[in-house]
Amino acid sequence: MKFIETRLPSVIRIEPAVHTDDRGYFMETWQAQRFRDAGIDAEFVQDNFSQSSKGTLRGLHYQIEKTQGKLVRVVAGAVFDVAVDLRKSSPSYGQWVGEVLSAENKHQLWVPPGFGHGFLVLSEMAEFEYKCTDFYAPAFERSVRWDDPDIGIEWPLAADEHPVLSDKDAAAPYLKDADTFA
Repeated sequence: MKFIETRLPSVIRIEPAVHTDDRGYFMETWQAQRFRDAGIDAEFVQDNFSQSSKGTLRGLHYQIEKTQGKLVRVVAGAVFDVAVDLRKSSPSYGQWVGEVLSAENKHQLWVPPGFGHGFLVLSEMAEFEYKCTDFYAPAFERSVRWDDPDIGIEWPLAADEHPVLSDKDAAAPYLKDADTFA
């Protein structure tokens, strides 16, 4: 298992060791000691799974209290996965990193607490799975606009292409108006 730092401190791409033979493949997606040794000392309390169609954009989501670290991966299809630093005290506040996660490359992304998270489905359909370090708490759920020019995420969309959004995500505030972390 490889743990690769992204350009944002503490957001880590994980590349599992994949063992293949004529029957298929096997891989570990979580192993507490290996993750601890790589600096990710997380206790997961909830697993989530979503299925989305091409062009769906979910995010940018986070919880202002009962903050969640997320270990995310794609089981089927492909997504462009994004983490945004929402910690005002961080030198990388408002910066983002994006990674293509797919069933083919089997990469995972560790999104620590204090970051917003979202993804855009690139394939006809994608199944997305993630582990969370705290329980879903709707009272503390927040979001930031996916297209905030102050963040400047370079979503892989054609100039005239618009993602499929939930009403909540379409109405999300800009970073300058959002609740963020100290």
